[in-house]
Amino acid sequence: MPRRSRRPAGLDRRTFLAAAGAVGTATATGLGLALGPDSRQAAASQPTADPTQSAAATEEVAAAAPTGAGTTLVSVAAPRGTTGYRRLGEGPGWPRVVRSELATGRPGREDRRTTLASFVQFTDLHLTDVQHPLRYEFFRAGDAGAWRPHEALTLPGAVALVERVNKLRRGPATGSPLGFVITTGDNGDENAKIEAEWFLTALSGGRMNPQTGDPRRYEGVQDSGLKLYWHPDSALNDDDKKLGYPRIPGYLRAATRRVDSPGLRIPWYSTFGNHDLLSGGCYPAKGSFIEEVCVGNKKLQTISAAEAKWLMEGEVAGVDPKGERIKALLREHRKNLRTVTADPRRVPLTAREYIAAHLDPAHKGRGPLGHGYTRANLDSGELYYSFRVSDRVVGISLDSTDPGGHYQGSLGTAQLNWLEKTLRDHRDEYALIFSHHPSWSMNNLTPDPARPGEKRHDGNELIALLQRHTNVLAWINGHSHRNRVRPRGSFWEVSTASHVDYPQLARVIEVADNKDGTVSLFTTLIESDAPYRTEYTDLSQTGLASLYRELAFNAPGSDGSLAGSPTDRNTELLLARP
Repeated sequence: MPRRSRRPAGLDRRTFLAAAGAVGTATATGLGLALGPDSRQAAASQPTADPTQSAAATEEVAAAAPTGAGTTLVSVAAPRGTTGYRRLGEGPGWPRVVRSELATGRPGREDRRTTLASFVQFTDLHLTDVQHPLRYEFFRAGDAGAWRPHEALTLPGAVALVERVNKLRRGPATGSPLGFVITTGDNGDENAKIEAEWFLTALSGGRMNPQTGDPRRYEGVQDSGLKLYWHPDSALNDDDKKLGYPRIPGYLRAATRRVDSPGLRIPWYSTFGNHDLLSGGCYPAKGSFIEEVCVGNKKLQTISAAEAKWLMEGEVAGVDPKGERIKALLREHRKNLRTVTADPRRVPLTAREYIAAHLDPAHKGRGPLGHGYTRANLDSGELYYSFRVSDRVVGISLDSTDPGGHYQGSLGTAQLNWLEKTLRDHRDEYALIFSHHPSWSMNNLTPDPARPGEKRHDGNELIALLQRHTNVLAWINGHSHRNRVRPRGSFWEVSTASHVDYPQLARVIEVADNKDGTVSLFTTLIESDAPYRTEYTDLSQTGLASLYRELAFNAPGSDGSLAGSPTDRNTELLLARP
């Protein structure tokens, strides 16, 4: 879970807590079929589509005239004023930029093209149990950006994003119906069972109760009496109120109230992130002392600035992948721990337990059952798979999380070999690659405890492999919480900002054959459906989603560059393809 920071010497923003089928025709949208670990399976051998999906598709078979309505092409949240705590309102949209580093666009292509895929990427939702006994809020003692004042509102924020996609319905560049949504990891925050259930419910539909622990009262840092944290309900002159954060009586009660999600109206797929396996995104939890703390009744709320910086510097360097420094810290501060209410739903999940939760029919939503993961994944514990995007495009979801610990990623040899074989088997189709980590964050070669003799492979090796296969169009990822689009010789690497740190975005991606020897990938950023302006007296679910955005914009230590440059936002990415 990356934290915002002003990057003091020796520390990097990424390290704080980060350290710490469907609709339309086959040529227009995803078919919603998981091919599983063995990509040789034919789409025809997969289960037939859910009849509810077919019914929903009847009104969305054909493409419509493209429109930017509901996207950042038309408007983007913008601050009012220039200093201090600022309110938000509607600002001008971001234009689409044509990028021709890998091919030259030919006139008239917009009249010739046919759509190969149209879908949405969610990434880094970080649905958070803010009362969890082992949250790493105490890092804030070392840097103001190491804790998010707005993180109690991740659930209504995610639902507002679901509502945006449900209203959008079509790709803004081609007008083709959206075929599916795919997440690219960090769906939860603490690898807790309850967070995984919230994630599955938010996307598939249903009710979520953010109130963990004691059902009668909040037990997190925002009522601790420590000035280090924003106390919205009290008159305490905490550090955030000194910066202009408001007092909002009733906030904590509202933030722990039931949240309802309509669920996505199109199928969705899931990709695994480091926060979905590791405590704080860094430390193996299952079967360790960390698991005991997670389901226990003691919570550490603050440490000294020196201790916080020592921990963060260790995470930057990756010197403590097992969390021994955290263990020592908890032991040293055992007399200062707050007593909270234990909750068994906070238990960390293994990879197989995570897959099993996806395969629960209660979380099917619009499907497919498992959201990419199959019984074969459950048997093997492998979190990578392929799926059918359209009759000409295959999707490949990777597992870039290193089970050995540390927030950066890598791939094991077995997965790398599987990827090579899958790309060969689909050499006559285009391929889209999905992972949590981008290439520049894949430098963690910590051995996998389950496969201690297996070599781990970094981002440069993965780029080289993908460049050997000319059917690869794009590698789409997250993790860095930053919009960044880079040419990689024969394909594009597209990394998208998170939905927890401002500007809280997701990305629509459309792939089109221009019928002239080129392919265009259109990327268009979208915000949640929450209003730009919030009223502090509006503590409805929609009001909280709006407040979520405003609080995130004003978060102390926030990084104002996460939106990226214009060339990282709304783009047409050209590729030469016969």
